[in-house]
Parts: sequence; structure tokens; C-alpha cells
Amino acid sequence: MSTAVTTPTGTPNEDAATGNTSGYRLDLDGLRGIAIALVAIFHVWFGRVSGGVDVFLTLSGYFFVASLLKHVIATQSASVSWRTAINPWPRFSRLLRRLLPALLVVLVVITALIALVMPKTRWGPLGSEVQASALYYQNWHLALDSQDYQAADSANSPMQHLWSMSMQGQFFVLTLLCALALGGLLRALSRRFAALSKPSVIRGIVGFSILAVALVSFAWANHRHAVNQPFNYYDTVARLWEPLVGGLLAVWMPRLALRPWMRNLLGVVALALIVTCGWWIAGVQQYPGVMALVPVGATLLLIWTGSTATRPDSTAGPSSVSSALAHPRLVWLGSIAYALYLWHWPLLIFYLAWRYQDDVNWLEGTAILAISVVLAWATTTFIEAPLRAGRSTGLGRRYRRVLLALVLITSVVAGSTVVIWQRNAANATVNTENLDTRLYPGARAYLDGAPVPKVDPQPSPEVVDKDWPVTSYDSVISGWKDPSIKVGVYGDKNATRTVALVGGSHAEYWITALDAIGKRRGFKVTTYLKVGCALTTSHVFIWFGQKYYQCNDWSKRVMTRLAADKPDVVFTNSTRPVEGRGARGDYVPQDYEDIFAQFRDRGQRVIAVRDNPWAHGQLKPPECLAEGKKPQVCGVSRDIAMARTDPALAIAPRFPNTTFLDYTDAMCGPTYCPAVVGNIVVWHDFHHLSATFVRSLTPAVEADLAKSLHWW
Repeated sequence: MSTAVTTPTGTPNEDAATGNTSGYRLDLDGLRGIAIALVAIFHVWFGRVSGGVDVFLTLSGYFFVASLLKHVIATQSASVSWRTAINPWPRFSRLLRRLLPALLVVLVVITALIALVMPKTRWGPLGSEVQASALYYQNWHLALDSQDYQAADSANSPMQHLWSMSMQGQFFVLTLLCALALGGLLRALSRRFAALSKPSVIRGIVGFSILAVALVSFAWANHRHAVNQPFNYYDTVARLWEPLVGGLLAVWMPRLALRPWMRNLLGVVALALIVTCGWWIAGVQQYPGVMALVPVGATLLLIWTGSTATRPDSTAGPSSVSSALAHPRLVWLGSIAYALYLWHWPLLIFYLAWRYQDDVNWLEGTAILAISVVLAWATTTFIEAPLRAGRSTGLGRRYRRVLLALVLITSVVAGSTVVIWQRNAANATVNTENLDTRLYPGARAYLDGAPVPKVDPQPSPEVVDKDWPVTSYDSVISGWKDPSIKVGVYGDKNATRTVALVGGSHAEYWITALDAIGKRRGFKVTTYLKVGCALTTSHVFIWFGQKYYQCNDWSKRVMTRLAADKPDVVFTNSTRPVEGRGARGDYVPQDYEDIFAQFRDRGQRVIAVRDNPWAHGQLKPPECLAEGKKPQVCGVSRDIAMARTDPALAIAPRFPNTTFLDYTDAMCGPTYCPAVVGNIVVWHDFHHLSATFVRSLTPAVEADLAKSLHWW
């Protein structure tokens, strides 16, 4: 998960909110340079959140609110027309010129690289992100995707970093509209209440308004941290307090003369916190909650200690820390910070995708950063600066027009391409229920030695991601935050005998086989399913950095429900992959044994199936196949994914009420588990079996149920 860079839209003049424009804050340009360096370095080499985004959000809020405050105060003058006072277009157009051209250029390049580097299976989803980034709702797109189980395991996107641009764009527009509305309201009311036109009164109204909203946002961020941190990370409401406290400092800059040594000490401490917080704060798990106060507070401290408000007298110069931050190289780096942030992340992600790597070495990372800096300089010099400039004449005006036309034309072409990708992805369907088993034997190729003719595999790698079990499409599997027990009914719905399918998504996909067998053999299949939630007792699953306590509560209530419903048989999982870096094989968790013991003690019959192999790697098997690679290299080594023998066999004697099934030999050869077996794609991602492959397992499951249940 990435951070993002944000940039002020105005010039960093000294004490802009106080009206003192005597000095240009080069030190804040330098601070911006340090922040972008931290963001890029942490992304490229360490894969961590650096806190740089919080620095930029705070700076951005400081300058933007200061600029708007000056506007609101100025609108109270009778010499300013009503139209000028409330017209948002002049400032909005400056925002567009400042932010949009460079973003569109980068998105055009990203679109081209997606077509060149990424597998076709990702074109549709990434096309949606291009659209979300261009229209400034990428943060909400990613937030909702983090709640979508079918998208939750997607690889890093080359546009993941643009969530903060979207969040900042929303902040700019919302704050701008509120400021203009407030200015118009105060102007109207000042006719009856003259005091409302005084700058001190306006400053108080603005300050208390910002404080109130910031406190609500901060409270929301900390409340949602414990509820849903993956969503909270991208949530605009949870993030608003960061730029708002910067704005609050612009409105109420404390005036307190400090001795030089105190200014320097506070500056050194603040700078040290910014530089080091990426190491000792797990930002993805902690921000924008209370720990974000570290980089945000440090930024506020640097703004304050470097201002004239803390100078011991009028002749005192800047602090030593401010002078160091104003070094020309840092200032130059700060001047290209926006473009550098736009470029470095997609270059990193495309390089990793091209090389099939998970990280880069020192030389590769240095090259990526160097290319990013060159592209950022070129973008700033030849695109941002000319289009951001005011009126020009002659060659300058013609250049701007040609440049703007090129940006718009290429953006339209890229946008049309994205629309085509999205339309193709939306129209893609899976229709494999009536495959000719002679051409597509699937699991029978390994289990029965069925011949495998040379035909293209099904489902197509481009659409297999839609090959989910019917329960997902019927919405009878409870979502992450859904505490309800949803009971679906399949098979022979009028039968008296019942098989209860219970657990998470790795139990869910067996419904494809059980539904067909139930209809043919006369038994009902009821489902008790929740995403990411195998039956558990004390163990707490951690998904996407969040403890999944909802699963424990749901499991407890489902076990009580099964005791009351009394199905003839419970069908669930028996193993899980061993977790951790370098882990190999699968095992029976203690919680599974505890669940089996509860079923045994209450006299309920159980059929428990071994989990399938998980194909961890740079590419998911469907993506690997879509790139034209052979199935024999798009899967996983058997000894990495699975233990040598079914771990459940060791506990089987203790559970005579349970039949343990193992279909590893249907998915894997002696040494490798390929992406395609019997002309059928095995996984629809990297760990869920495709519904089509499970369908090919139906004869084997039916035979094993017959031996265990003796119902036919």
C-alpha cells in the first residue's frame, strides 16, 4: 500500500495568513524536497510508508487555507464585486492548470504501458483505475476494492499512489466552495452586522469552523481505525484533519519569541521525526489515526519555528534548520516534487511486472529514481510551468496552445482505449457448464488418466476471474463486515437429507459439485458461508493487516445454529497452508481440531476436504497464462504448496465421525501443480479453484460421498 505526494497550489510566502509577504519560504520548498525523497526511497527500496504524504497534506492545507482566508477577507471590501467574491472559476481554473496536465500526461503513459507490459486479464480493472484517477475518486475506488473479496488479492497497481491526489482534489474543491460560500454569506450579513466584516472576526469564524471539522475528522479516523483500517486509510473524511490542521496554523499562527537555540532544537527534533518515523511507525496500519500526529505535528513545528512569529526580534534571521532546508538542491527537488511523485511509482510497478520481481536491488532502484527525476524535471519544465503560467504572447502563447492540444488529444485517445477495456471486461462472460468432457476432462486427466486433446483451455484466462461459485453470485455468502448467517439452499430443495456446506471461500467453491450431486442423488445442500472465515475458535485471522474478530463471533453462532438445524452431514475444510515467509506445505490448525471435536461430541457427521494448493508468485496463474506462458510454469511446485501426505490423516483416528478427503492428486502431478489440468484452468486467481475445475471433480466427489454416506 502506498502513500502519495501532494503539493500546495500557491506560492509559499512567509506568513501568508498574517499578511506578511516579506519573505519567500525557501525552507518549505526544501522540506517538500526531503518529503518527496523519503516517499520515493521508501517506496523503491523498503516497501514502507514514510510519512511524506502527511508532510505534503499539512503543507498543502497551510497554503491553500491561507490563500482562501485572504480571499474571504478581501471580499468584504465594497470595491470587490459580488461576482468576483463568489465566482469559483478563477481559482478552480488555476487548480486545474496546476494539477491536471501533468497527471493526464502520466496517465496517458500508464495506459500505454498497461497495454505493453500488463497481461490482458488486468486491462479492465486497471482501466477503471485510470478513469478513477483522472476524475479524482481513486481513493474511493481503492477503498471499495479493499472491501471486495473478489478484488482483495489484486497485485499492486501502477496508480495506487494516486489515491492521495484524489483525496486532495476533493479537499481543494470542498474547501474552495465552503470559503466562497462563507465569504458571500458574511458579506450579506455585514450589512446588518458590521463587525462581521472585520478581519479578526472573520479569522475567528474560519478558525473555529476548521477546528470543529478537524476534530470530527480526527475522531472519525481513530474510530474507524479499529473498525475497518483498510478502508480508513483511503477515506477522505478520515484524512481531512491533516490538511485542516495545516490550515488552522495559517489562521492562528502563535506569536512567541524563541531564543535561537530553542528554534534550532525544535527544528532538529521535528526534522528528525519526519525522517525517521517511516522506520518506527507502521503507517499503513496506523495512519491516519493518532500516530499520524507525528509527521503532521513535526511539519507544523517546522512551519512555525521557521516563521517570523518565533523570531526573538525583527533583525533576527532564519534558524539554522530553516537555512539548511533552504539549500538550493533541496529547493530544486521540492520544485519537481509533484511530478516526481507522479512518475516514480508507476515506473517501479511496471519494472517489477516486466521483470517478474517483487523488489529491486540497489542498482535497479537507483536507475528507477534517476529516470523518475529526469521525467519529473522535464514534466515540470515543459508541461507544468508553461500551462500554469499566466497570460503570454507570441511564441509562448502558441506553445501553450499546441501543448494543451496535445495533452487533450492524447488524453482522449487514452480515455477511449480505457473505455474499450472496461466495456470488454464488463461484457466478458463464462459459459462452461456444458463443456464436452472428452475435450475438457479436467481433474479426470490426473485421476483417471483421461486423454487430453490439444485445444485451448477453458475458461479463457481473460475471463476466468469471473468463474466464481453460484453462492457468490446469489449473495448468500456473508461479507467481511456482515455478521448475519445467510443460509442458501441448493441441490434437491425438497429432499429430507441435508448436507451443510460450512466455512469460508475455500469451502464455498465445493457448492458447484455438491449442488449437481444433490440434484442427481436426492439430497439438499444448505450453505453457511462467510468470506475469509473458515470455522475457528480462539485463533484470530488477520486479513489485510486487520484482525478479523467478526469471524470468531460468526463461527461461534454458526456452530450453535448447526446444532439446532441438525444437518445429516457437515462439509468443510480440513487443512490450511502454513503461513509465514518461506513457509511450505499445509497443516491442520488447532482450531480445526477443536471444531472437529465439537462435531464429534454432539454426534454430527463431517466430511472434511483438504485445502487446494495456493500458487503464490509475482503473477496469478490466469495472468501468467494470458501472457502466453505454459501452464507448467504458471502454477506452483507441489512440495512448496502441499505437505507430502495429507496432514489430516494423522488426526483421523480421533474423529471416527469424520471422513477426510484429499484431491491434491487431481490438481497436481508428482512434482508440480500446473495452471491448467485437462484443458481446464485450475484457479480463477492464485488460490481459489475455478468453478469449471470443481465441476470436473464432480464424479470423484460423488464416488467418495457414496462410500462415506451410503445414501445411494
